[in-house]
Amino acid sequence: MKRIAGMKRIAGLGAVALMLALAAGTSDAAEKKTLAIVVKGLDNPFFEQINLGCQKWQKENPNSEYTCLYTGPASSADEAGEVQIVDDLLTRGVAAIAISPSNAPAMGNLIKQRAPDIPVMTIDADFIEADRGLRVTYLGTDNYLMGVKMAEHAAKLKPSGGTVCLQLGNVAADNINARAAGFRDTIAGAKGTDRLTGQSGWTEIDGCPVFTNDQVDLANQQMADTFTANPDLDAFVLIGGWAQFAPQAYAQVTDQVMDKLKSKELIIIAGDTLPPQMDALKAGRSRVQVGQRPFEMGYRAPSVMIDQIEGKTVEDPLYTGLDECTPETADSCLAK
Repeated sequence: MKRIAGMKRIAGLGAVALMLALAAGTSDAAEKKTLAIVVKGLDNPFFEQINLGCQKWQKENPNSEYTCLYTGPASSADEAGEVQIVDDLLTRGVAAIAISPSNAPAMGNLIKQRAPDIPVMTIDADFIEADRGLRVTYLGTDNYLMGVKMAEHAAKLKPSGGTVCLQLGNVAADNINARAAGFRDTIAGAKGTDRLTGQSGWTEIDGCPVFTNDQVDLANQQMADTFTANPDLDAFVLIGGWAQFAPQAYAQVTDQVMDKLKSKELIIIAGDTLPPQMDALKAGRSRVQVGQRPFEMGYRAPSVMIDQIEGKTVEDPLYTGLDECTPETADSCLAK
């Protein structure tokens, strides 16, 4: 096992070194300083939007002394790999770093141990509350509010409540847990609600929540299994967009409940508003999409990191807003 871990570390170091070299190579006159954005996994199309924002900033600032580097583990399920990438970047040297921690406690522990003398911020997902003094600011979604919005739509669609299954991501992902808290607290009308057990008519079914570990195929399998085992289910809430990131698989899963979706006997509420998700919404395969703005996160992050480097006052948190979409508003709900 130690040999395998060592091989993974060497591979990770090589990949990071290559990316840093490519980033530095964009400077004609002198080596540029690196502003690193580290996401949970390169296999998630949500994070690719952050990458596109990073690239746009790069194109618009060709004469900057800084370059924007986007990186992360190949798989969103590789929590240890993300921690290792951040560790390697801190060792090799970057001007500032923005992290979307998959395992928030583990990433916080690393930053505590390393105590870097560069600005550290979080993006998309935050550290746990006890570790937020380790970073300058958080840039991204108000995740608790995102859960609140999901709950408000659920209550409107099902005024009498019903049975519900929540689909979450990694057990230790602070942003996903905050959304779940926002949903439960709003439905129950009480802060700190751990589980819905009849509050306002809503009950979480046995076996839920389910945890995808950010794996798209697992997310779809969990949905299919839940629908089969619970034919009278009233609501399925994807706290993130996972299953919908594989349009064909998601279509197959929802085909088995399309009659219920059309009649609103079953409602699906999901996070994010990427193009395939909006297609699913328009096709009646979900009832509500509550979207984040990942492109804006990636585009703003380099400027926020530069402000930190220059000692400017940076607000904490920096929220990027939400888009609430229904089939009726699908063509006009997204921020321009």
